[in-house]
Amino acid sequence: MEFDASMMYSGAPLCTENTFVRIRSRWKDKGKKRSLEDVAGALAFIEWRIAGASLLNLENEGFQTDSQSQRLDVLQEFCAFLIHVSDRLMHESWDDEQRQRFIVALALKTADTYHDNRTDAEGRGQGFRQAFIDTLNVRMADYADFRFEHGEPGYACKRYLGECVTNSMGPKDRKWISDQVMEIEIPEMLKTLQKGMNGLFESGTIEQPGEPEGFVNQT
Repeated sequence: MEFDASMMYSGAPLCTENTFVRIRSRWKDKGKKRSLEDVAGALAFIEWRIAGASLLNLENEGFQTDSQSQRLDVLQEFCAFLIHVSDRLMHESWDDEQRQRFIVALALKTADTYHDNRTDAEGRGQGFRQAFIDTLNVRMADYADFRFEHGEPGYACKRYLGECVTNSMGPKDRKWISDQVMEIEIPEMLKTLQKGMNGLFESGTIEQPGEPEGFVNQT
């Protein structure tokens, strides 16, 4: 299993009743030293929660899912989008080597969570990590072509996620799914993601971009 780091962004042009996501995004023990991999693992958990809340919002709005496997297809699309957005948010201020290390760790941790949940739904004997990574590599390449300015994905990027989610959902009210994703889910996802990232990087002893591996500094 290998996440293709070349798919990371490298400089392309730049219902009111939603489920509330409560996330813990600050470290309890601020003095404990944490690697970028530790932080990536925590962010993977946050992003999985965000994706799950968005899926539940779609279902609460009456959009159709028929099985746990189908729900995981939708979660996969939301997580791929969130991983890409994390990469884009870090692009301007992070050293490329550190950013690659962080995003690869984030992708692999998310793949582990996806595998565990898919195994619960479909049974053991299959490896689902590689399928997640393969899809993520495709999505990262596609998203990299879309505009991302002032910390926000452009219209085409949002539309693409809407189409990917629509293709994973059932037929009921299918033509409205993309609008729900673009107008309701994405703004909430981005707000919660930014809050989570800020909390993780501002509340502990974490390696800083550009510092050698193993070196930590108090943030």
